[in-house]
Amino acid sequence: MPSALLRVPGTAHARARPAGMFWSDIPLVDAHVKTAQILVDKGGDWERRNRLKVYEATYLISIRAFKRAASLLLDSISTFTAVELYDYKQFVFYMVVCATVALDRKVVREKVIHAPEILAVVDDAPAVKNMMNSLFHCKYAELFKALVDVVEQLHLDQHMASHAKFFLRQSRVVAYTQYLESYHTVALGSMAATFGLSTDFLDRELADLVACGRLSCKVDKVRGVVCSNRPDGKNALYQSTIKQGDALLNRIQKLSRVITI
Repeated sequence: MPSALLRVPGTAHARARPAGMFWSDIPLVDAHVKTAQILVDKGGDWERRNRLKVYEATYLISIRAFKRAASLLLDSISTFTAVELYDYKQFVFYMVVCATVALDRKVVREKVIHAPEILAVVDDAPAVKNMMNSLFHCKYAELFKALVDVVEQLHLDQHMASHAKFFLRQSRVVAYTQYLESYHTVALGSMAATFGLSTDFLDRELADLVACGRLSCKVDKVRGVVCSNRPDGKNALYQSTIKQGDALLNRIQKLSRVITI
């Protein structure tokens, strides 16, 4: 492994935490992860390839690329050997946290909730276990309570501390989106009761998320309802194709004029 995977200065342990990650030197880790990928592609063995996945996933967590990190962590469930970074319990913690906000519900069910390797250790992390199960089983009030404990742990984590607020917001977006997928129109008070929130708080948060483009719904304050506005995937693809076709035709016309001249 390259120099980003050096031992922490002042330590002699053969499996000390890598220096770049110890000091949270993101540019250093980025450069050397890329170098390690090149070296592994040229002739790295099975163990080094699997270990590099964990290193890269940890780096991606530190830059908030949770979806790519979750994919790499899932690939390393049964091959985790990077104990110089953290133990398997912490590995599972990172994977569940990333999967909650980044992966589809079906993938979470098949590869996280029902994974034997995770079930063997997730009882030691009750907060993330409750978060994972309550979201999957649509127990949103329990989910929001579990998030409080999870976010407290994130604030104490080296790689996730700066992303704790983002994770909390993103996990709520995932929960709201999942809930609204089942309804065309739902009473604001009923939704607030389901999530264990006050109507005023939910109204403000939904308005903020809708304004930011994070939720596809409308809040009708007069009627006291939330109207789900699920996007039409086929129509969106059609409109995108039309725009790209128009742009291509315009470029061809400009090119033809230049060639004619």
